[in-house]
Parts: sequence; structure tokens; C-alpha cells
Amino acid sequence: MSIDQEKPSFELSELSIDQLQEQIKSGEASSRSLVDKYIERIEQIDDQLRSVIELNPDARAIAEEMDRERSAGHSRGPLHGIPVMVKDNIDSADKMKTAAGSLALVDAPTPR
Repeated sequence: MSIDQEKPSFELSELSIDQLQEQIKSGEASSRSLVDKYIERIEQIDDQLRSVIELNPDARAIAEEMDRERSAGHSRGPLHGIPVMVKDNIDSADKMKTAAGSLALVDAPTPR
């Protein structure tokens, strides 16, 4: 399938962070369900785009922790539990490799 061919619509594509937070607060969604939907979307379309180098292997576990924190009445702020993507030149202090596309940085130490 070429990039120009129509892809299935994505239910979250036009939602704002505020709208996603409302879905989480209402119980319509969870951080985990959002991560699952975004990963599924990446799997649907990135074979042609090749824009995602790596997914955080702990994304689902992190989302579940965010859901537990929210259930306990704690919110870290407006992005609490919202999945985000970052360029591979942004250090994330986890299992993600942040080599900025450079082989010279492949074995760089993980930031604290």
C-alpha cells in the first residue's frame, strides 16, 4: 500500500490533550488504552512512513503506573498519562536509545 492510498481513520487524531484528559477522567479511556491505540496506529501506518525508530519497551507499564497514580488521586499535571513521542535526540532517562541518529552515540550512557 502506498502512502497516498487511504488509511483507516484514527479516532484520536483530532483530539486535544484536554479532551484526552476528559476521557481519562470520565473513565471512557485510560492511559493504558491510549498507549495501546497509539501503538496500534503506529503499527498500521509506519511501515510506509518509517518515522518511528523505537517504541519505549516500558510504555504500557508506565501508562499503567500513571493510571494507578490517578486512581489514588494524584496527578502530575496536564500531561499526566498522555502518551507523547519525542525525537531520538531527547534524552529520556529510561530504556530508550537517544542516539540522535548517530552511530557515534549508540553506546552513550543513559542520562540520570
